[in-house]
Parts: sequence; C-alpha cells; structure tokens
Amino acid sequence: MTALIRFLFRKMWNTRWMTLSTLAGLFVAVAFTTSIPMYADGALKRVVSQSLQDNSEGLPAGSMLIRYQSTDGKTDLESFRNVDQYIREEIKSDIGFPVEVSQRSLTLRSSEVSPEDPTKVDASRTRKLSIASFEGLKEQVEMAGGKWFADTSDSDGTIQAVMMEEALFRSDLHVGDVLLYSIAGETLRVKIVGAFKPADDNNPYWYQGLEGLMNYLYVADPVLLEDLSAKRGIPIQIASWYSAFDLREIQTSQLSPLSNKLSRIDIEVYKKLKDTRLELSFAEMLNDFRRDSIQLQTMLFTLAAPMIAMVFYFITMNTQQALEKQRSDIAVLRSRGASTRQIFMLFLLEGALLGLVALVVGPLFGWFMAKSIGSASGFLHFVDRKAIPVGFSIDGVLAGVAAVIVAIAATVIPALVFTRTSIVDYKRQMARGDRKPFWQKWFIDVLLLGVAGYGWYLFNERQMVTFKTGMTTDQLNVQPFLFFVPALSIFAAGLVFLRLFPLLLKLFNLLWQRILPVPFYLTLTQLSRSSKSYYPLMILLVLTLGLGVYNSSAARTIGLNSEERIMYKYGTDVIVQTVWEGTPEFKQPTKQGGGNGGGGGSGGGGGQGERPTPTKFNYNEPPFEVFRTLPGVEHAARVLQTKSSMTVSGKTAGQATIMGIDNVDFARVGWLRKDMYQINPYKYLEWMGQVPEGAFISSNVAKKFGLKRGDMVQTVIQEQTVEFIILDILPYWPSLYPDQAPFLIANLGYIYDQVPLIPYDVWLKMEPDAKVQDIIPVLQKEGIELASINSMRSELTTQSKHPARGGVFGILSLGFLVTIIVSLSGYILFWFFNLSRRVVQIGILRAMGLSRKQLTGMLLLEQIFTAGLSIGLGIGIGKLASLLFLPFLQTTDNSTNQVPPFRVVFEAADTNRLYIVVGVMMTIGVALLITHIRRLKVHQAVKLGEER
Repeated sequence: MTALIRFLFRKMWNTRWMTLSTLAGLFVAVAFTTSIPMYADGALKRVVSQSLQDNSEGLPAGSMLIRYQSTDGKTDLESFRNVDQYIREEIKSDIGFPVEVSQRSLTLRSSEVSPEDPTKVDASRTRKLSIASFEGLKEQVEMAGGKWFADTSDSDGTIQAVMMEEALFRSDLHVGDVLLYSIAGETLRVKIVGAFKPADDNNPYWYQGLEGLMNYLYVADPVLLEDLSAKRGIPIQIASWYSAFDLREIQTSQLSPLSNKLSRIDIEVYKKLKDTRLELSFAEMLNDFRRDSIQLQTMLFTLAAPMIAMVFYFITMNTQQALEKQRSDIAVLRSRGASTRQIFMLFLLEGALLGLVALVVGPLFGWFMAKSIGSASGFLHFVDRKAIPVGFSIDGVLAGVAAVIVAIAATVIPALVFTRTSIVDYKRQMARGDRKPFWQKWFIDVLLLGVAGYGWYLFNERQMVTFKTGMTTDQLNVQPFLFFVPALSIFAAGLVFLRLFPLLLKLFNLLWQRILPVPFYLTLTQLSRSSKSYYPLMILLVLTLGLGVYNSSAARTIGLNSEERIMYKYGTDVIVQTVWEGTPEFKQPTKQGGGNGGGGGSGGGGGQGERPTPTKFNYNEPPFEVFRTLPGVEHAARVLQTKSSMTVSGKTAGQATIMGIDNVDFARVGWLRKDMYQINPYKYLEWMGQVPEGAFISSNVAKKFGLKRGDMVQTVIQEQTVEFIILDILPYWPSLYPDQAPFLIANLGYIYDQVPLIPYDVWLKMEPDAKVQDIIPVLQKEGIELASINSMRSELTTQSKHPARGGVFGILSLGFLVTIIVSLSGYILFWFFNLSRRVVQIGILRAMGLSRKQLTGMLLLEQIFTAGLSIGLGIGIGKLASLLFLPFLQTTDNSTNQVPPFRVVFEAADTNRLYIVVGVMMTIGVALLITHIRRLKVHQAVKLGEER
C-alpha cells in the first residue's frame, strides 16, 4: 500500500498541471453546490426573523401553548406531575431552542366571593373571582401596594393573595380585605395582601391579555398545589403551559425533525394526562418554512444545475485528457502484471484525495458565494446591505459530498474502462481513431434536440408552467424549467453541429483543396482526420458561452420586466394624495324622484321629499406650488383620476377612467416607454397642448365602437356632460390598465372649465438619492394634510430584498462568472495538452521544411476553425434560445395581464464581457502557439518511440 501511495504522488507530480486543474474544477463544483443550501438557510433565518417581528396575532412566532381542562371535576395529581415534568423538561430539551418567555398557570374553578367583614367591603356587590398561581409572576410585575404573598398558608388556614391594581379598583376591593371563597364544599379564607401592575404590558408573558386576568386572586404555587389540591382535594380546573421559543437560528435541516416532534406532543400529553391538549404551536409555521425552503432550494438548484453540469463536464474533459495522456502507461502496467484492482485503486485514491481537499476548502469559498448571492439586487449587481446570516449546515455538507462523489465517479469510471485494455488493444483503438462517438452512433444528439423541442412545445401550450417548482412573487416570475430546458437545447444544438462539422470540413476541402495554401490544407486535413479529439473543447465552448448569453439575457429580462411592471403601476416616483376640504351642496328632491343626474339624491329620499341630500361638494384646492419646491423633488404634476360613464354616438360605453393631466408637467414626471406606442409619446402630449378639448382613448373601446381620429365621445363628470375630440388611440397609459376599465386621457384645464373642482393626486419626480420621508414635515409645516403617499421606489426596494429574487440574480450572476472562468480555463488547458501531445507531429512538419510562421498559421487556423467557430455558434445559439424561451416567463400564473408588454433584453455590456473573454482566450492561445513553436527543438521532437 505504501508503494502504491508513493507511486500515486509521483504520478500526480508528473501531471501536476492536470491535477491542479481537476482540483480547481472540484473546488468550484463543491463551492457552488454548498452555497445554495447555505443561502437557503440564511434566507430562512431572515424569514423567521421577519415573522418574529410581523406576527399578526401579536404573539412571538415560536409560541406554544398546552392546556389541561378538567371535565369531570377531578384532577389526578400524579398524572398531572408527570405531564408537568414532561412539558417543562423533556419538551424544552427536545425542541432545543432557547426559551424567551415561559409561563405555567394553574386556576381553580371560579366562585362568587363574599367579604368576611361587610362593614369594610360592600357585600351587596357580586364578585366572581378565581384562585390562580402564575409561575414567574413576581419577576414580571411591579408592586403598587402592600406586600407579596407568602409561599405557605397562614397557621389559621388563611391564604395570602395579590391582585392587579386595576382589578382591585374595578371590584371595589383594597389591600387587607379578607374574602370568603366557596369551592368543593369548603370555604376558603383569602386575604389580599398586595397589589401589582405589569412591568411591561407588551411582554409575551401576558399572552392571555391583561383584560382576561382581572378576576384572578394570585397565590403561591405551593399553596395551590400542595395545600389546596393535594391536602384539601380541590381539583385544578385549568392548567396552561405557555412557552415562546427563539427560532432565529433555525436551519433547514431542523425543520422536518422539529415538525415531527411537535406532532407527537399532542399525543404524548393526552396520554400522560387526559383532557390535556396542544392548543397552539408553531408547527404550521414550520411547515410553511419547510415548503418555502424546499421550493427555494429546488428553484436555485434547478437554476444552477446547468452551470454545475458544465463544471462537471469541465472536470470530465480534463480527466479524459489526463487519461489519454496516461493511457499508454495504463496499458503498459496492465500488460506487465498490474491487476485491474490495483490500477483502479490508484485512480480512486487520487480522486478521493483531491475530493477531500476540495471538500475542506470548497465550503469556505461557498460561504462567500452564499453571501454574494444574498447581496445581489440585480444581474452582476451586488450591493452593501444587511448581510444574510449564512452559516454552515448539514445540508450544505451533504451537497458538497454529493458533488465530490459525482466528480470522482466521472474520473474513476473511464479509468476503470482503460484498465481493461492491454497494450495491443490500445494500439488497435489508436488505429481506429476515426470511429464515431457513441452519441453520434446512437443519435443521442438528435434525441436530445427532440426533447428540447418538446419542452418548447409544452411551454408554448402553457403546460410546463403549471409545475409547482417555480418561485412567484407579485413582481418576479421564475420557472426553473425555463433554465433547464434551454440549457438542454443549447447542448443538443452543439452536438448536432458537431455531427455536421466533419461534413463541412470535407466539403470545404473538396471545393478548395487545389488552390489552398499548404498551412490551410494541412489544417483541414488535420481537422478532418482527428475532428473527434476537438469535440470536448468545442462542446464546452458552445455550452459555456451559450449559457452565458442565455443566463445574462434571462436575468436582465426578469429584472427589467419586473421593475417596469412596478413603474407602470405607479406611473411616477411618488404619488401624493392630500385631504381636500369641501362643503356639501344640497338639493331638495322632488316628489317625482329627482331631476337629471340626481339619481343618488332622489334615491336617498325615497321620493318623499322630506330630507335634503348632498348632491356634490364644493372643494377648496390645496396650494400646489408648494410641491414644486419640496426637497428632493425635480418636477410635480397634477393628475386627476375619476370614474365616469362614457357615451359614443348615443350608445353607452360603460364606466371609464378619466385621467386629466397638464401635458407639460406630465411629460416631466410620467414614466413613458417609447416602444409601447406607435409614435413618440411626447408627441401625443404636444398634440394635447394644441387641442384643449382633445383626448386619447384606449384601444379596446375604439375597437369595439370603430372609433377613429376626430370622432366625438361624451362623458358625465359631476353631473355635467363633457365632450372630447379623439386625437388618437392608445393601447396603454401609465398606471391605467385597459383590461380592467377603458380610459380616456384629457387636458385637466379643459375638464375644470366644464365641471367644478375634483380632488386630484400630485405626481412627483424625485432626484436619484432623494428620500420620501423628507417631504412629509415640509408639507405638514405648510398646513397640507396628507391622505396617503405611495412610493414606487419603496416597492422596488422591497422587491429587491426578497430572498428568492436575491437567489435568482445571485445564482445567475455567479453562474455567468463561473461560465467565463470555465470557458477560459478549459480553452487554455485543452490547447496546452493538445500541443504537448503533438510534439512529434509538429517536429516532423518542421523538419519537412515548414517555417515557424507557417506552423503558427496552421495551428492558428485550427483554433479559428474549432474554437472560433464554437464561440460564434455558442453566442448565436444562446441568443436564439433567449428569443425562443424567455417570452414564456410571462406565462406564469400572476402575469396573465402583462402590462407593459413583455420584452426580451440583451444587455450590450454582458455581450461585451463575453467578447473580452473570447479575446483573452484567443490571445492566450496564440501566445501558447508561438511559445511552443519557438521552444521546439527538431532533433528532440523527431525521434524513435512513443508520442508523449
């Protein structure tokens, strides 16, 4: 075994560059796979923390309540002690999280109490109180009078009790009063020795609410348990155990076991003490967390799967090159007596050693990757925000181990095949190097392309989007299959191209072989005879660059469309609604039921004419110019939105939204995307300034009634008929949705000329770094009362902090960077080892008279024909896949009414980054060629022996 290990280290040293490249691939694979569970854990902790703050019921998210209520008037004290010990010790130990607050309360049956001395206490008043003991009560209150109760009864059997100060006041009792409490055939003498008030009314200790604790006489635990229950046989009516656990450090791996433990509690407590039940727990919340965590991890792993597969392919390609380099050595060892087991163990030990190193170091880098994912607010855009609490977890370790096992299997299995090959078999296979790969022989490439086409068909028929593995928020829609299927289509298209590649070379050679220069001819001959050896590099480049283009376009498309949906929804940065003061105007209904436009008033009077009803309000307009001078405000505009009935050619067109605007101001504040309209939208606004009564109408109404430019429409606003001339027909307008209600855009000044003032909103265009809260005190100082403020930027910020959004953009951003690294590394390593294997061939060509310049040109042409063609094809296939698949992002459930129209985005900066990488790759490749040829010594290259 020692000799085997020594031989292993010598072999790894002799192929150190290949060993290091394989280790780097393993390192990236482990880091990538471990970062996803780490991020999911951190996202879960953030969600838990938010739940702790936003719990709608007012109780902490980790609240648990177990309650016993006697139904037969008896309490088995031995069973009670068993369940009490189980709840207070075993349950808290099993859950394993810190307890923030706990309370055990014991209550006897309530009874009407009477004063022992009627001269001191009003005996005519009915008082119904309950004796109770609350564990830890003393630490939660402040004394308001008297003293605290004793832990035992007095020598005469008197029980000392305290009450809430407010309860004493309500019951007209005082400290020092003695009450007679009848229960279970006995009359207890209870003396009120003190009064208290809660130290913190909002403490979860008071989970019952203070109002429900007013009718309690609080006594010591030993008094109630030992004296009253054990000695006097008075049964406990109700016992409650409440605990609030701190779940902020919960991990995804703990969700399922903890949920199972909670489900057993109800069974166990009932078994130990009848009529004891788990009334409140966080089991449902855990199930929600587990569902969200599984959904998030599934989505992220599916998004990352193509990139992880690409890394594994990179590892496999490197391994194949290493094995090809060592194949003759394996064959020689096999022929000289080495067993298959020994050679297999050699490669297994190498893979295990590299995997162990990657498993130790990889998760550390995966931790930084998870942090980067958490800080992503867009594609390749990382911001400095409150860090997600990322930590190492069991799920992360298991993911890393799985990645290592897969990578080792990809390394060892081909070696196992090679160990069964003798030197004779190896030479025979070398002589048959032009045989087709198995995937071409069995048409696997065509099959994969068919599967990808079927996936596109399912997306087109809206069947694939029903799978519940996606992540959906109000503004972000992601189906992981929209990343898996396109990756498959890019891979399949690359394989199909490789099937056609030799045919193209032969056709080109056949057409131009008589006139081609010698380097060109040699290049085509080399590629035609050994095209199979270039397939790994070519498919790697097609896959990496195709995925890079697709993922970058997908991220830009998701981000831009989700943001533009919010921008269209608001229409501007900030919408301010102010409170308008108005005086009602009354109209006396007639006996006939009212006049024109007074349906609301006459209906209210019922046709009796007895009570005048307001028909409209006369409003006073708040000062508008103040808004133009607010801090951080660039521009302000008045925007009126009101509902109105519309009439076209005497026919009712139903309810419509009338928007009145000042065209110049609106042009400065409104969000207008130019490609949504047939002409520049600012041209529309210019037309409105030229025609006061002009208006724009939504296309759905225009299509229904056949409206054209110049037609008239009538609306009824404030009981006044207003006529408009149609200037043009629009499909969209900021903040208006034609599918919900038709709209009409008109001049605000023209509307106010026809009807009394109606309250309008104020739209504000803010400076880039301005804050909305800064304008509130200024408006209050000016005496302007605010009804509401809606900020587009606030919703965009909230959206950017969504854990799923950060996960999507983080994975795609890191995947893009990994794509660049893998493509660059794979290209350099492939050409390094390719040139190393061809020393004899290049030496012979040099000895035959080819100059260094011709050799360099020949090898450079090889790079252009293989790498250059693959690079162009990868970028082209990536863009084609984007155009084919990304439009399906809008077919998810909550985006059926996609406004504004969905569009696929290609960011020039992303493509430029790929071009820069390509340029660096080609430059390094040329440098390798020149360096290799300059160092070539013909007398050492042309020699007898094997080509190494």
